[in-house]
Amino acid sequence: MAKSNTQRLKYVEEEWRSIVPKKDVSLPDFPSDFVFGTATSAYQVEGAWNEGGRGPSIWDSFCNVKGNIIDGSNGNVAVDQYHRFQEDVDLIAKMGFGAYRFSISWSRIFPDGLGTNVNEEGIAYYNDLINALLEKSIQPFVTLYHWDLPLNLDQSIGGWLDERVIKYFSIYAETCFSRFGDRVKHWMTLNEPLQTAINGYCIGIFAPGQSKNATTEPYLVAHNQLLAHAAAVNIYREKYQMKQGGHIGLAVDCEWAEPLSDSMEDKIAAQRRLDFHLGWFLDPIFHGDYPKSMRDQLGDRLPTFSEKEKELLRMTVDFVGLNHYTSRFIAHSTATSENPNYEEQQMERIAEWESGEVIGQKAASPWLYVVPWGIRKVLNYIAERYNNPQIYVTENGMDDEDNSDASLNDMLDDKMRVEYYKGYLTSVALAIKDGANVKGYFAWSLVDNFEWGNGYTKRFGLIYIDYKNRLNRHMKSSAYWWLRFLKGEQLKNGKEE
Repeated sequence: MAKSNTQRLKYVEEEWRSIVPKKDVSLPDFPSDFVFGTATSAYQVEGAWNEGGRGPSIWDSFCNVKGNIIDGSNGNVAVDQYHRFQEDVDLIAKMGFGAYRFSISWSRIFPDGLGTNVNEEGIAYYNDLINALLEKSIQPFVTLYHWDLPLNLDQSIGGWLDERVIKYFSIYAETCFSRFGDRVKHWMTLNEPLQTAINGYCIGIFAPGQSKNATTEPYLVAHNQLLAHAAAVNIYREKYQMKQGGHIGLAVDCEWAEPLSDSMEDKIAAQRRLDFHLGWFLDPIFHGDYPKSMRDQLGDRLPTFSEKEKELLRMTVDFVGLNHYTSRFIAHSTATSENPNYEEQQMERIAEWESGEVIGQKAASPWLYVVPWGIRKVLNYIAERYNNPQIYVTENGMDDEDNSDASLNDMLDDKMRVEYYKGYLTSVALAIKDGANVKGYFAWSLVDNFEWGNGYTKRFGLIYIDYKNRLNRHMKSSAYWWLRFLKGEQLKNGKEE
């Protein structure tokens, strides 16, 4: 088995290397109108958890339960972007990015989530952020929901488990369209709805931390998220899009699933993995229903759409946002798993074998391996399966381990991240040459931040945050790489050639 694994790994790596240009990736490798940006989310960076009229979210509550966050931390202060957004906007401009993807905190707009009384202080904050970006010629790309459901909705109706959440999300979305849409031209309704469904309601490692009904609730949560997305998009298209001239989509996440072998079982398992990961949310939008493999595996535990809902949901994206970090080899397996969703998929995700061979260099997070060839395959897969829609790579990046013993200079010299971006950007450029309609790319993330269950132990940022010294910002080597890349200059290992 180890020998065949090694052979398979060498095969895909050789295939990748045979098409990689000899020179480093550079700005001319992309279309002239290609958008380069960086990204964050509200709970991870804003802080000011009880300021400006903001109500509590499910993450405020989740972080207060001992053991939920590895370092016992929370997002109460985070990196204080609420008070320091101008400083961060200046850094985005300094690096040369033309766009910033950020999320709006639902509970900063409607503290109770119900849509009865809009919080004008929250509106004013996002107006100030949007205006600051535009003053620097930075396009705002806005995500309406990045996992921080207002706590009251969870406590009063059960959050995403109750179909009433669709109405409340629609009210919130329309408020954002009406208040910000004169300047915001790119909207994403939801960020990674799969993670809300699985991590929030299946294995319980994300807020709201539920796992009691892991074989049914994740599918209901996903269903309600899809219908909430459709409702918001239809409001936007009927009332705002024509006069505001914007575009709307959603951001899904997907690892590439490479069959471990040429066996039919492994090929079918890899396809099933993509169905459960990507098809779960895109198939209903583009093809009218969930993938057949999901229905075959789940039966009546997978909700059904009425004909009216199918019509409401059909083609409700102007673009697909893709969050992609890593890839896996996939083998067919009927073994039990701690993750019931993996068990449903009858597959095994393989990154590291007993022989020591790995699919790619390992980053800090146990799930993240550097596999640049994977993003090209995902982009081409989306192009082929969904009739080549517009795609924005809305997240892509890697993390370092926080190391309090390391010097500041050592933490800033993130050579591995520079190489990560070189490899993945090369693959994006190749996918565009293949014909994939990729319109932009967002580096995750702008700053080190609160990394959900990992707290502040992992660092994804281009900008180093000194948590011990007033949250001072320092540009890493990767930030300088982007600065020179976006000026059209070549770099090697973070240094000018």
